[in-house]
Amino acid sequence: MEKPVICEYDEGVALLTLNRPARSNAITQDLLIHLYNYLEMIVKDDNVRVVIITGKGKSFCSGLDLAVLDKDNLFDPRSDGLDFPDIISACKKPVIGAINGPAITGGLELALNLDFLIASERAFFADTHARVGIHPGWGMSQLLQQAIGARMAKQVSLTCQPITAKQALRLGLVNEVVPHDELLPRAKEIAGYILEGKPDMVSLMMDLIEYRNYTTLNGAYSHERTGFRKFLGEYQK
Repeated sequence: MEKPVICEYDEGVALLTLNRPARSNAITQDLLIHLYNYLEMIVKDDNVRVVIITGKGKSFCSGLDLAVLDKDNLFDPRSDGLDFPDIISACKKPVIGAINGPAITGGLELALNLDFLIASERAFFADTHARVGIHPGWGMSQLLQQAIGARMAKQVSLTCQPITAKQALRLGLVNEVVPHDELLPRAKEIAGYILEGKPDMVSLMMDLIEYRNYTTLNGAYSHERTGFRKFLGEYQK
């Protein structure tokens, strides 16, 4: 029996592939356990510096598998109190979403938690929580509006209508849209550029950018300047 998540390594890059194509890579407890375990392994592996997450088959992820909604422990799949936002936020390595097809509801939430997204021309995005009657839990209400603005987020989440890859690019939800066959090569190319950077500085740049989520613009600006003064002081010793 195939694993619900496949993990492959290639010269500093870990490729995680959601592997339930017959169910559009819908989320189950078993899938989450494998995904969480792999991500935690990657965090501890100094040989891995960039992560790519994609889906097998025609879909990226269709969200929670409704067939197991009343059976699986989807909030705390390993019974350790950790959920997906906890796991992904603990990964201080860049995580690129290679969105190969539909990313719907929980699948869109999963994508929103990643650092940035490269989309196939076949991808589309939708939030159908309101239609199917499922409460969001991985940050949809906050991360979507952070990506595309509150007014557009309200339209997307209240109407449940899909966004094409081109619309997602225009709205700032994805960084690039590429021909389908070029998706993984392009994601790996971007990962290669990241690998050319100094590991400590790549990590620092991520921290500085994300620091803005926790303070004001002036506070983040001051934080960067403080770090720069410390850097110069150490450099000039």
